[in-house]
Amino acid sequence: MLKLIFLVFGSLALAGIVWHIGPTSIMNTASQLGPVALGVILFPMLLVYTLEALGWRLTLGSHAQRIGFAQLFAIRMAGESVNVTTPAAYVGGEPLKAYLLKPYGVPLVEGLASVITAKTTMTIAQVLFILLGIGLSFWILGASDHYLTAALISVGLLAFGMLLFVMVQRYGLAMGCLRVLQACRIRLKFLEERKASLEELDSTIRTFYTQHRRTFYVALLTFFFAWILETLEVYAILYYLDVHVDMLTSLSIAALTVFIKGSTFFIPGSLGAQEGGYVLLLLAYGYPDVTGITFALIRRLREILWILVGLVCLLMLKGREPLHPHGVVASKR
Repeated sequence: MLKLIFLVFGSLALAGIVWHIGPTSIMNTASQLGPVALGVILFPMLLVYTLEALGWRLTLGSHAQRIGFAQLFAIRMAGESVNVTTPAAYVGGEPLKAYLLKPYGVPLVEGLASVITAKTTMTIAQVLFILLGIGLSFWILGASDHYLTAALISVGLLAFGMLLFVMVQRYGLAMGCLRVLQACRIRLKFLEERKASLEELDSTIRTFYTQHRRTFYVALLTFFFAWILETLEVYAILYYLDVHVDMLTSLSIAALTVFIKGSTFFIPGSLGAQEGGYVLLLLAYGYPDVTGITFALIRRLREILWILVGLVCLLMLKGREPLHPHGVVASKR
């Protein structure tokens, strides 16, 4: 119910922003974009998603050889489409990714472990990217120390939460959650019957952080570079909207848009809040409000297009049969 309320308020906020700026002004600004411009704007995210799939592949270890990169890319897109279309705070599609790996001979426990470690590594890279963007923004805009302190505190809390989450994983995420539930006298038979699998999941995650540190750092660098590439999309959109922008400014804006979107995760699709945040952000950089809302709507359109791609991938993957451990397709009874 709360998610629905946020969605309604977000929709009303977006409608109010568009009405305030003026639909005609927005259409006139957006009309500067032709098919070539749209193609250029969409291309950077293909690179971003490719690198993110590569980063996930690194966390799969020896199981990565069982699945082609194209299939892994499709599974990632399917999971992400579920993440952004269901009210599950951007994590609903993660178990789905592990499930979709099963037909390729990847056991569910190992698949879940790779999903968790990949998501964690990606989030650490995200925090580093945001910190870089904040530093650049205060160098470019010369904002006051009060704003810098507030921003650093916000990201610091995010970083602390991320560090705590990594530590919990190293000491046992799944069994830790089960013990907390038991301490609260909440008994879930489904989890208790799978205690051995939960212990195996914890062991697999712990092994990744303790025995595969080089892989962790390579994956971290891969995800960080993927975040950096979002700069190209920001630059392309503003360039084709015929406003002056340089790469450092684009990088700063890209990082802060990631911060805005992450901060509004509790609203389904960050609808309204994301667009409002983008408008305020570009106003701070000296761009007119019509540029800000057009920028936001173009990014929303891109997001919708990739969601559709993800849903198509999901439909294509649903028909695959699970494999036995030796790679033989299980027969139906």
